Amino acid sequence: MFTKRQRIGRTIDDLQPGNKWEETIPVTDKEILLYLGMSGDANPAYIQHDYAAGTPYKRPQVPQLMLQGMVTSAVSNHLPGPGTVLKEMHIRYDAPLYHEDTLHLKLVLTDIRPQTEEVTIQAEGMSGSTRIFSAAVIAVPPYPWKPATEQAFSYDNF
Repeated sequence: MFTKRQRIGRTIDDLQPGNKWEETIPVTDKEILLYLGMSGDANPAYIQHDYAAGTPYKRPQVPQLMLQGMVTSAVSNHLPGPGTVLKEMHIRYDAPLYHEDTLHLKLVLTDIRPQTEEVTIQAEGMSGSTRIFSAAVIAVPPYPWKPATEQAFSYDNF
């Protein structure tokens, strides 16, 4: 993985406002438990059915930062894609997503700023007709890949 050169996503010159990407993602207990184990987050709102039953939500929720990770993964893997660096994210959670629900994630590129080499992407997560979250992401798309022999620096010290 670390030694093989990976493909890069779309550079700023290859993007235009209105570019879209979307996918439906089933969120299983397995993914939730993997996330919780990796993050060390043991919030009872995410894993304890008896605790969640006594809250207004009634059932354990998918952790909000796990949902945010799905957005960053989609930006890094699909729009603009590999090589993208995220700079800023504003997110609003409107409703919970529950264990074993399905998330429909949609990204739309809304703005390109060549002078700062940044793009703005609007993200929305839906479950059925319920909006789970909306987000605005500012990112720097990947730069064109060049072999080391084409770089503008010298190896004189070798």
